[in-house]
Amino acid sequence: MDRRQQKTQSAIFGAFRALLEEKRYDHITVQEIIDRANVGRSTFYAHFETKDLLLDALCRDLFEHVFEDDPCPYAPGGEDLEGQLAHILWHIRDSKKGLTKILVSHSGDLFMTYFKARLKTVFQAHLSRLPAEVPKEFLLPLLTGSFGEMVCWWLAEGTHIPPETAAKYFMNVLEKH
Repeated sequence: MDRRQQKTQSAIFGAFRALLEEKRYDHITVQEIIDRANVGRSTFYAHFETKDLLLDALCRDLFEHVFEDDPCPYAPGGEDLEGQLAHILWHIRDSKKGLTKILVSHSGDLFMTYFKARLKTVFQAHLSRLPAEVPKEFLLPLLTGSFGEMVCWWLAEGTHIPPETAAKYFMNVLEKH
């Protein structure tokens, strides 16, 4: 993608993110997006065939950053689940793409669905090492849902609890129950 295309896509993403902070996804029109991004309708459709495909592309862009393999400079990496969860929390908290605002926005539930789908792969890699005497197919949605709700709580609290501490709290609940 050349620079002009990147600039246009960035403007569309920025406009879409700003609108998502203001209102629910299903109340946003393509016209509002193109007006806010200051691009033409044909330009929008050259990049995204539909608003749903724009949403999908935005989610991929946001969550690839959160779930990337590159180490976060201040997060405790590691192969263990607690380290990976702390790493994810660091990326959410320090996201330059406005992920925190989007997850607590009017359309936060929609983005949490995407987040949990990506999170599922993290938990799947660790299922065999978790101290649970229940079927794994029962445990996986429980873990992703619980961690997703913990992230919502953590964001609502203003992320004052360090990511490592929040991840440790989550792991303590897993180990004790």
